[in-house]
Amino acid sequence: MQIRYESRESYHQSKCMNERIESAQVLSSHRYEFRHEAFALPSVHALEPAADPVRHALTKAAHALLANQAHDGHWRYDLEADATIPSEYVMLHHFMGSSDREREQRIAIYLRRRQHPNGSWSLYQDGPGDLSATVKSYFALKLIGESHDAPHMEEARRWILTNGGAERVNVFTRITLAVFGQLPWSTIPAMPVEMMYLPQWWFFNLGKVSYWSRCVIVPLLIIFAKKPSLQMAPELGIRELFVTAPEDLRHLDKFKPGKPLANCFLLIDRVLKAIDRRVPKFVREPALRRAERWMREHMQGAGGIGAIYPAMANAAMALNVLGAKADDPDLVRTLQAIDDLVLDQHDETYCQPCVSPIWDTCLSISALTESGAQPGHPAIQQAVDWLFDQQIFVPGDWCDQAKGLTPGGWAFQYENDKYPDVDDTGMVLMALLRAGAQDKEHKVKRLNQGVNWLLGMQNKDGSWGAFDIGNNYEYLNAIPFADHGALVDPGTADLTARCIELLAMLGYDRSFPPVARALAFLETEQEEDGAWYGRWGVNYIYGTWSVLSALGALGEDVAKPYVRKAVEWLKSTQNADGGWGESCNSYDDPLLKGHGPSTPSQTAWALIGLMAVGDVTSSTIKRGIEHLVRTQNERGEWDEELYTGTGFPRVFYLRYHGYSKYFPLWALATYARLRRGLPTRQHEVVVSGPIDLGPLAVLSGA
Repeated sequence: MQIRYESRESYHQSKCMNERIESAQVLSSHRYEFRHEAFALPSVHALEPAADPVRHALTKAAHALLANQAHDGHWRYDLEADATIPSEYVMLHHFMGSSDREREQRIAIYLRRRQHPNGSWSLYQDGPGDLSATVKSYFALKLIGESHDAPHMEEARRWILTNGGAERVNVFTRITLAVFGQLPWSTIPAMPVEMMYLPQWWFFNLGKVSYWSRCVIVPLLIIFAKKPSLQMAPELGIRELFVTAPEDLRHLDKFKPGKPLANCFLLIDRVLKAIDRRVPKFVREPALRRAERWMREHMQGAGGIGAIYPAMANAAMALNVLGAKADDPDLVRTLQAIDDLVLDQHDETYCQPCVSPIWDTCLSISALTESGAQPGHPAIQQAVDWLFDQQIFVPGDWCDQAKGLTPGGWAFQYENDKYPDVDDTGMVLMALLRAGAQDKEHKVKRLNQGVNWLLGMQNKDGSWGAFDIGNNYEYLNAIPFADHGALVDPGTADLTARCIELLAMLGYDRSFPPVARALAFLETEQEEDGAWYGRWGVNYIYGTWSVLSALGALGEDVAKPYVRKAVEWLKSTQNADGGWGESCNSYDDPLLKGHGPSTPSQTAWALIGLMAVGDVTSSTIKRGIEHLVRTQNERGEWDEELYTGTGFPRVFYLRYHGYSKYFPLWALATYARLRRGLPTRQHEVVVSGPIDLGPLAVLSGA
């Protein structure tokens, strides 16, 4: 592919940073000003008569989506996790001595609504009870002032004791209980702060774990070294949740037959615990200072350390135990970033794990442009400009494994400059291409920088991970601390497919070495039944949609056995009502793969994936489209209570409130185009290419 370089000046780094920070501050506390005018779509293709149900549904959905655009051009929908995040928010402010009693009462309403009739709390809507989530929710309600004799508290307590008691919670919950004086610190896996000294070649160091682990672990190292134990009134404690008296507990992690690696790490853990108190001050104090320095360096942005709640909360507590004053700028900024995650809605309140404006905006652009909104549409132009203002041109942790790679990616949140990610960058670039950014000379260099960064983040095996290169040290998930099983960030099928799809839009084919390596990876990752695992969305429907979309954009021969196998699997999972659904529980039970009540987002994924590889006229597609048309609400949107987003499989799930707004629209628009023989907007971009972005430095070795 011959490419010519056309140099243009990029925006000044400081200007971009200031604009992102101002955007985050203006939009905090939910004082949003949304576009209430429904933009007319004069440039939407006259795909069907106005009375046609599909055209009517997609027009209503497009207008509803446009009405939710903020005045600066972006979209941001609520992002909801499970009950643990609002519970931890309550605990954090009790630890800091800054509780807001009125807000806590509203959180209590939210927590009580999320409780199951059997007394438990789950990790996702309609999921089974989870012990750690239930213990944290119970504890938070007690801190808020709920009586332990209240019926809902008695039910929760009964469920917890029936399921083994609070001593069986996960490691992160144990740490919380130790901080609040409810468990001895001896029950927590060792995390010596001296690991800040570990070299890159050692079997464990911070560079070998994922971004989210790094941001959570370093503040925890400080907390572990200080071992705070909050003295609380007995009536606020949760001693009643333990089967064995907490003071009699010591080693909660046990050696397991047939698990030699885990047992080896457990033995090391026991040794580290034994020597912890014997570490001399001249070793520990410099290690503490190094951890504090790393933490403060990573919490300078307005979005907080890692821009995720668990890391920010740990950082706030770490600064507190280090003796930081209330006006410490890093502490003030962190607490503000945490409060910016809180949603006060109607009569209840909850805390989000993070925010998703970049993700929501790029997906909204793609849905609208597929619906017929042209690049010159004012809403599209403004959204494109907003996205370019969010592009990151500063180095981050990813540089450690990508020496010499120039920045240029996008993050997920308003501000998270040290951690751009592959998924957002790929989706943003595809949205910008659909919006015609490549036709604007002054935007070409910016697109070049984004594509160059993405190519530079490819793993040796042809895959892409989310935030780092080669972060596939899976053995680390066997250490006692990592009972959540998500310490690392290996390459995945969904992210790899996203990058292939982008490269295909630019005009690269399967002969392009990065694409060839990525395709080889995808073929090895395909399940026996034809599906692909979804790491960042639930689950096999998400993964299979991602791969089929990439193969369709690439022009892969759809008659190939591996493609047909994927198509047949996806068709076989369609529900009787015409939709598709898959429970988060499919991560735990493979028999549930592709099965669950129909949801708007998963139905849209299945439809888009099937249509990408040429299935447009089958009864499967017709029934799926009819399902979306039939279930659209009066606002032109879809109702979706079930969780279809994945944070960490088996332990942390997400309900993206925007998924039911833009994905069904995208599916309807794709169908409306293809059934009339019109190309999708993505295909229009592909056939107009190849797109000349100038030389890519990562390919020339520069």
